[in-house]
Amino acid sequence: MALSVIDLYRDILPKTNCKDCGFPTCMAFASMVVSEMHPIKNCPHLTPELVAACEKELDAQYKTGKWLKRDMARDALQWAKEKSASMKMEDLPERIGGRLVEKDGRTGLELPYFKGHIVIFADRVTNAAGAELTRWEQVFIYNHLAQGGRALPTGKWRNFVEFPNTVSKMKSMIDHVEKPLIERFRGRADALAAAALKIGGKDLRSDFPESNVVMRFQPLPRVPVMLMFWDGDDGEDFEAQVKLSFDETVTDHLDIESIMFLSERLRDLLCADE
Repeated sequence: MALSVIDLYRDILPKTNCKDCGFPTCMAFASMVVSEMHPIKNCPHLTPELVAACEKELDAQYKTGKWLKRDMARDALQWAKEKSASMKMEDLPERIGGRLVEKDGRTGLELPYFKGHIVIFADRVTNAAGAELTRWEQVFIYNHLAQGGRALPTGKWRNFVEFPNTVSKMKSMIDHVEKPLIERFRGRADALAAAALKIGGKDLRSDFPESNVVMRFQPLPRVPVMLMFWDGDDGEDFEAQVKLSFDETVTDHLDIESIMFLSERLRDLLCADE
């Protein structure tokens, strides 16, 4: 018989709110046990026999996912892997770049990624040292595989808002990418340029002399990104601005959510390496 939060609270726990388990109430403890697989043995007032019986019931319902809190990153990664499962590894170098490699008896795709590289397998994505990437970063990479694009960059840049279905995402782009970069590098254009060079940026200011910083990044072989930064003047008549531009073919390779993730990842790398 499955144990709901109410069942656990009413029939199993002491209902004393003693806080010995580390939670303020027995109900809070019950909620964590049922929805997030918190060990029921952490209640010190249950007999070993009762704990064993409850663990058996809880294990059964955990396996079915009953009442468990959804792990959005896990679900998104599973979906992205399934979406990309039809892609044949041997077809990937011609389609998105990189090269096939053999590691531990398995075939993977070694793909340039910013200044380094990653290795993509059917079940995981690792960095050059073999450590698995975060789940959200793996979601982004598998989405790139699944997108199916073959287009080569044309060199024609477009702002994010110029792509279809981006209007609803512009606030996120401004709040989570543009504003943090402005706050970090306002009055410090040289620091931004230095941080960009560290992660493989190519200086394009000679082509856009009206900007304080112009950097071209190559996060993926067929997905270039350009960052332009205009610093504010001392009189504050002109506020600092940051804009990311993408090759017009980017939507052949990434969906809009993935473009947002890539933009946020670039923000993190610039701020971390500064």
